[in-house]
Amino acid sequence: MRLKGKIAVVTGAGRGIGEAIARKFLQEGATVVICDALKARVEEAAGRLAAFGTVQSFAVDVTNREDVQAMIDETVRIFGRIDILANNAGIARFEPFLEIEDKNWNDTLAVNLTGTFICSQIAARVMAKQKSGAIVNMASTNGILGEEALAHYNASKAGIVLLGKTMAIELAPYGIRVNSICPGSIQTDLALEGGQPAEELEQYFAKIPLKRRGSTEEVANAFAFLASDEASFITGTELVVDGGQICHE
Repeated sequence: MRLKGKIAVVTGAGRGIGEAIARKFLQEGATVVICDALKARVEEAAGRLAAFGTVQSFAVDVTNREDVQAMIDETVRIFGRIDILANNAGIARFEPFLEIEDKNWNDTLAVNLTGTFICSQIAARVMAKQKSGAIVNMASTNGILGEEALAHYNASKAGIVLLGKTMAIELAPYGIRVNSICPGSIQTDLALEGGQPAEELEQYFAKIPLKRRGSTEEVANAFAFLASDEASFITGTELVVDGGQICHE
């Protein structure tokens, strides 16, 4: 029960890693607010998660400041505070650099990077008044090393890493810690929908010393650690969860 009594917000929690993070937070004793761009999806996830604790759900476009502000305001109204923000919402498309259209570039940066900025800024304003809080951002090993056909995704995740470091510096005086999780190859719907050829996905396994793809639960465990008081002297860093993959690169 490392998060007992904490109020946590998890974005992009309608499925996959986001839902796993929310479930882990609940299992650790937190009250959890989840959001997703699709109303039906987040409501279904809330129904599944209700078995583990108190859950509140919202349909939110993380690129829309008014949407995010309304969710944060309602969270504070209902629960009185926000202790944890997990910025998980994200999208990915597998496309060669020479074929990326402006819309796909802009959409990827908007959801992954600008969405993280908007959610963090609004939640941090609440945390600053409390003089405490923990923000954990979803980055990626793609934010540390490049990978072909994912220029827009790579750029967004590298931006999240540096955004997190800057936030950690500026928010430390308010008692707010900021860290990033950098997963490698994880079995998710997003990974399957990205359009990467199956043969290239198989090549990942040859690069991973543990010889398997990671699970959503393993990423959620890392989020729970950095969100907890066990990580009270950790801020401005990246925790890589990749089975050792980038040791080769």
